[in-house]
Amino acid sequence: MNAEEYRALEEQIREMKKFSLNHNMDLDDILRELENKAIAIKEGIDDSLKVWDKIQLSRIQHRPTTLDYINELFDDFIELHGDRSFGDDPAIVGGIATFEGTPVTVIGHQKGKNTKENVYRRFGMPQPEGYRKALRMMQQASKFGRPIITFINTAGAYPGREAEERGQSEAIARNLREMAGFGVPILCFVIGEGGSGGALALGIGNRLFMLENTFYSVISPEGAAALLWKDATQAQRAAQALKITAQDLFDFGIVDEVIEEPLGGAHTDIPLQASFIREAIRNALYELGEEEPESIIEQRYEKYRQIGEFEETIILSPTPTKQGAYTHEHK
Repeated sequence: MNAEEYRALEEQIREMKKFSLNHNMDLDDILRELENKAIAIKEGIDDSLKVWDKIQLSRIQHRPTTLDYINELFDDFIELHGDRSFGDDPAIVGGIATFEGTPVTVIGHQKGKNTKENVYRRFGMPQPEGYRKALRMMQQASKFGRPIITFINTAGAYPGREAEERGQSEAIARNLREMAGFGVPILCFVIGEGGSGGALALGIGNRLFMLENTFYSVISPEGAAALLWKDATQAQRAAQALKITAQDLFDFGIVDEVIEEPLGGAHTDIPLQASFIREAIRNALYELGEEEPESIIEQRYEKYRQIGEFEETIILSPTPTKQGAYTHEHK
């Protein structure tokens, strides 16, 4: 069964649910059978996707952006602009809103849907004023006790000379430090590309979620291939070796939850994708909503403290090596 037939089955299930509700008929057994069939088919199609397929889906131009999700998930959104230092950066959008009645601050990278928009937003690659704008909004959220929700989708911070002159690395580092100490819940969602420090500058949170066809990495597959093999065309090989997909990072304990995507990618059904994200936000805010600020900070600290392990093993040989030293291994 191909993707079109799968979507037809999903539509049949939705129509049958409406019919059951409107006519007060018990169709639970039939619906359960159809839903189980749909799940099995989707899992089979998803399993056939390779790492490179997922990376390509994360970059597709029609993939939902931060503003798409803001429109679907939040009410009363008021966008805020500027860093009160240099200017505004359209590569990052954010402001205050309500989520099911709860005041929140929402911030994210913003790409365009066409070439003109992407040039205006620099393909979602922020300059220092973008990160300082984000930090200003997060500081305001912390002051007024509003949860912070971030959407990550960038190939990385803007690499231009003017960005470096205005303190790109300092702006990113400051965000990392400040986000670690805010006493409000911070929820981070990787909705597309998660590239390098440009992504991490919005990614220090109590919960980290990734959509299933996304990646999160210190370097792009193309960049890694150019460094390792001096050949950017080896990007597919690098992507496989880097272990940067949502499922890989969930298995490593870095990601808290992988959020399902509609068959074919998030762009095929934005309202449905938003409903999956809505459930994740609702559950996380419920879990963290009653925590004291000190507890929230401590939980965030422990989350990142536990990522990665280092073991040192010292093996003492029966006889010294030629240099007179004992064998010393790192694992």
